[in-house]
Amino acid sequence: MTLENSRRLLVAAALLAATAVSPPAVAAVLVQCGPPGTDANQDAIPDVPTPGLHCMHLTAGDGFIRMADGRVLYTFGFADVTGTPPDQVVMDSTAANFAAPTIELSAAEDFFLTLTNVGMTMRPDLFDPHTVHFHGKANAAPVFDGMPEGSFGVNMGSSFTYYYAHPEPGTYMYHCHQEATEHMQMGMLGNLYVRPLQDGTAKTIGGRTYTRFVYDDGDGSTGYDTAAALQLGSMDHVFHELHLGVQPLPFANMRDTYPMINGRGYPDSVNPDPLPAPEENGGIQSQKVTSLVRATQGQRVLLRLSNLNVTNHYTITALGLPMKVVGRGARQLRGPDGKDVSFDTTSVTLGGGESTEVMIDTASVAPGTYFLFTTNLNFLSNFDQDYGGMMTEIVIDPS
Repeated sequence: MTLENSRRLLVAAALLAATAVSPPAVAAVLVQCGPPGTDANQDAIPDVPTPGLHCMHLTAGDGFIRMADGRVLYTFGFADVTGTPPDQVVMDSTAANFAAPTIELSAAEDFFLTLTNVGMTMRPDLFDPHTVHFHGKANAAPVFDGMPEGSFGVNMGSSFTYYYAHPEPGTYMYHCHQEATEHMQMGMLGNLYVRPLQDGTAKTIGGRTYTRFVYDDGDGSTGYDTAAALQLGSMDHVFHELHLGVQPLPFANMRDTYPMINGRGYPDSVNPDPLPAPEENGGIQSQKVTSLVRATQGQRVLLRLSNLNVTNHYTITALGLPMKVVGRGARQLRGPDGKDVSFDTTSVTLGGGESTEVMIDTASVAPGTYFLFTTNLNFLSNFDQDYGGMMTEIVIDPS
């Protein structure tokens, strides 16, 4: 057993031991940033970063988002309260975000993620637990996997800290796995990706030097200049309206009517700023993640594409731009003997729970605005309004 594996087992054992000797569960906001019994174990996440340690604090609750045609939908979701004092988290005004806050990690870091369930403001009749499922992570300990069958949900008013030791590089996603179909349809979905250990080193390939990479490729073949994480998804507005109306939910009849990228339909998808707050949120913004992609001519652009939808597959194309798939399912496309099996394409198809990394080389591309959109034409709409839906822009500025 390597020293690194021994360290991981000791941390996991310490966490489980702390759970085993703790008093009966009570409702409280408890934030953990580091292994139990160490100086890094804090009541709040420290302001000064600790090398090799990444900590984050999310809440799970409800709120509202506005569709591109103006319709306001009731949602569940996560919000980032990292740095908020624990005694202020529950009473602090936060709204569920869609898409959920993006989680960006390094393979060189241990990740401690605290989830606090702040309850449902608009549905006080609900006492739903929530979890965080790091979708696609290999060899996740059941207690930290977010699967309620092998672990447990976080009850309203309580907190739990998930621990992930040095996750492998690649594009992942995260979501609530408690009553998964309902909670995912309601919006508890977000981007998650892990940068490789190779990041920060300089590697030259094809006469170009890169310091940012998708994987620990060893030769710079997954090097890129700029990147965007884009999560595909859609919502059934009838399901959301019945939920807010405390009516039976039509799971078998779910038909998504609002296709989106990062929680926005076109043209909202190209707004680089957080969208204005719906009045129902009391002035709190809930759609903060843009889908606009911007690069300079000559740069290599990485698209981290994922799909967490519970109803649909999507096919995506970037008209007029060369696309190369370099990874799928958080694995570099290489054969057992190291052979490069990346491939050029004009489109990629993603089912629910799938991710892929697409590279776009703009060296031979003219400056201008290009469209990234679904070829499933029925998803290019905001309900009954055409020329919207699952589409965004890739802007190539002159060098």
